[in-house]
Amino acid sequence: MIEGVEIKKLKINSDERGWLAEVFRQDKTKYRLAMAYVSETKTGVIRGPHEHAKQSDYFIFISGKFILYLWDNRTDAKNYRECETLAVGGENPCSVLIPPGVVHAYKCVSEIPGLIINFPDALFMGEGRGEAIDEIRWESDPNSPFII
Repeated sequence: MIEGVEIKKLKINSDERGWLAEVFRQDKTKYRLAMAYVSETKTGVIRGPHEHAKQSDYFIFISGKFILYLWDNRTDAKNYRECETLAVGGENPCSVLIPPGVVHAYKCVSEIPGLIINFPDALFMGEGRGEAIDEIRWESDPNSPFII
């Protein structure tokens, strides 16, 4: 696995009312989230690949099924730019912490759209949305080495 990437299977607690899963506990990590958002990805849609220079993402894959693609783009990495994939969401609900310098993308492969929650450790565009966006968008680059 790529250094700094943390994948944790979520424990689903079910009863007659439905289910509950703990997705984040401050006492179990040094990670500090700055904001949260939820997104829907339609069937067959790919988001990414992109990476962040400073920001980490803490994704929660629960609803729908996804293929997650990861590449370590840090030049000193032992597995530099090698693609790793993981099936997440659906029958494998999990959280995935992705540090800066790790290119990531995901594709919804379920028959229904999937929902993802992200808890990044930096505010989008900084305080008051006054900074440049911390993203390197490889999906827009025709010479991208990160192909899905």
